[in-house]
Amino acid sequence: MSTLDRVRALDDKYHFINTLAHGLDTENRGRLSGYTVSVKDNICVRGMESTAGSKILEGYIPPFDATVIAKCRAEGASILGKTTQDEFGFGTFNINTPYKRPLNPHDPWRSTGGSSGGAACLTAVADFPHLALSESTGGSISCPASWCGVVGVTPTYGRVSRWGLIDYANSLDKIGVMAKTVGEAGLLLEVISGPDRYDSTVLDAPVPCYSDLETVEGLRIGVPEEYFGEGVDPMVEAKVWAAIKGLESDGAEVSDVSLPHTKYSLSSYYIIAMAEASTNLAKFSGLRYGLQEPIESDFNQYFSRVRTKGLGDEAKRRVMLGTFTRMAGYRDAYYLKALKVRTKVIEDFKLAFKGVDVLAAPAMPVVAPRFDEIEQLEPIQHYMMDVLTVAPNLAGIPMVSVPCGEAHGMPVGLHLMADHLEEHKLLKAAWEVEQ
Repeated sequence: MSTLDRVRALDDKYHFINTLAHGLDTENRGRLSGYTVSVKDNICVRGMESTAGSKILEGYIPPFDATVIAKCRAEGASILGKTTQDEFGFGTFNINTPYKRPLNPHDPWRSTGGSSGGAACLTAVADFPHLALSESTGGSISCPASWCGVVGVTPTYGRVSRWGLIDYANSLDKIGVMAKTVGEAGLLLEVISGPDRYDSTVLDAPVPCYSDLETVEGLRIGVPEEYFGEGVDPMVEAKVWAAIKGLESDGAEVSDVSLPHTKYSLSSYYIIAMAEASTNLAKFSGLRYGLQEPIESDFNQYFSRVRTKGLGDEAKRRVMLGTFTRMAGYRDAYYLKALKVRTKVIEDFKLAFKGVDVLAAPAMPVVAPRFDEIEQLEPIQHYMMDVLTVAPNLAGIPMVSVPCGEAHGMPVGLHLMADHLEEHKLLKAAWEVEQ
């Protein structure tokens, strides 16, 4: 029996109980029939180890499927397995992992990007019908999609249920998709979107036919001035502008826009994300699931031993920074101020979308760096790499990275962003670029 046959047999074993539990149609298995779906390791799959890329959850096997998994199974998809990631999503290069790091399919000496690096790598190399479930907090879909040359869609916050996701930052996490083509990405997004009785944050809004793509004629595209210039590789910028001009020649209207609070978004994002991460990771204490040690001395010492052994350096750094920003005396100075900046960032986008339908920019400022280059970077330089993706993630708007050419022999991604629940406009523009 081949690997794919074994996958399908295991999938059938859990199909019926999951569709009943989530109130799905047990007869409708058609839209994803023939596809295998890989799953980022922070999304729970019944009977399959789910560690979120961390040793502290090693051995944890969920007794349930995340809602997105149940929806995929109900449409005939087979769950292929888990893809590697930065621990809990803490990284831009997919090197913050105790497991094997993925290698860029275009150059194995370079990073895939993170934190959904395994999803992007597998999507790029799979020679069978394949779709990937991934997740983004600050750019974890757009970054690896851009660097590996695949399509990555991050939906509106609340468009897709997060039930069954191992959280990084609750107010920022979004489950999204990767695929080789825009049409396939739209198909998977269509399947996993919509209401869920298990997640009160999901928006009860109609789900369009995302795989039904049309012309971009008349589409208004804005180019934010803050997303170009200093820090962006000139060759990357040239490829992105060529794609924008191509859309213009196909009938789109292009104009300049400004997002003035972009320069504050990186600081705001990391304060909020780390504060939420420090609370979310508090439950990993070695008592209920995952890594455990013999219980000796008091509980505080026990928790410290488990977390020292189970968490990586970057996870510890973010927990400590996040805890610091929530302490008495610092909460007002850092966390609450960051929330106010987030509101300003949202207002920037809302104002821009009064005049345009879609924003276009580079997904990443550079092509995928080599591992030896990454080793020379300080943590703050790692965080700076997310400068083009954190603002739309803060705002909770949808975005897509679509390949638009090569620079230095590596893929370049065009980043398209739209107003809340306007995924269809993004996919139309991305499809036109793909053509």
